[in-house]
Amino acid sequence: MTGKITDLETMGSADGPGIRLVLFLSGCKLRCLYCHNPETWNKHAFRREISSEEVLKLYNKYKVYYGEKGGVTFSGGEPLMQSKFVLQTIKLLHQHNIHTAIDTSGVGEDYDEVLKLVDLVILDVKAVDSDEYKSITGRDIKDFNTFLTKCQNLNKKLWLRQVIVPGINDDEQHVLKFKQFARGLSNVERVELLPYHNMGISKYNELGIKYRLESTPNMDKDKCKQLEQLLNN
Repeated sequence: MTGKITDLETMGSADGPGIRLVLFLSGCKLRCLYCHNPETWNKHAFRREISSEEVLKLYNKYKVYYGEKGGVTFSGGEPLMQSKFVLQTIKLLHQHNIHTAIDTSGVGEDYDEVLKLVDLVILDVKAVDSDEYKSITGRDIKDFNTFLTKCQNLNKKLWLRQVIVPGINDDEQHVLKFKQFARGLSNVERVELLPYHNMGISKYNELGIKYRLESTPNMDKDKCKQLEQLLNN
């Protein structure tokens, strides 16, 4: 079995603890307003296929940089659209005591076994309000809530992230709502706010897809940090 990936990063520093090998898997059910990787939406549109054994070999090639804290992160797109490959690879990596993480929206397929085994879930929280969630993603919040409940039942370690977009959720009211949401969950190790950027516009143009936030400016990073302080106080 192989995984279909659009890209990979050998020195990822923002996708889990330590320095990591990050795989960007193709396929995603969401169509988020601010998505900067539209090339990952189609599960059958990918740059290469990679086997679990190749992932391990690639990890070992850079093992000296990963150290004890690093590992492998499955990102996307949505990694749980290729759950069988992710599960197979996690099992192999764990045989070699390698830390694993998934960076996920929680909207995937057949992921129960993955969720039981993976060491860390980096959960992209699009919104905590059902109407706002649908406005941002184009889907009902039900699948996200189901995933979150399973994480809680397994007491799975969580990193929570939310993209902050000017004019959509860049105010104290939204951040305080996110804070309340996070405090209602168990085993949350980190909560982060990510500033929106429009660097993906060129990809939309190449793919002939309309970019719906074309007139939205990049999120001010200093304001985002201030909101994050409110979140973590």
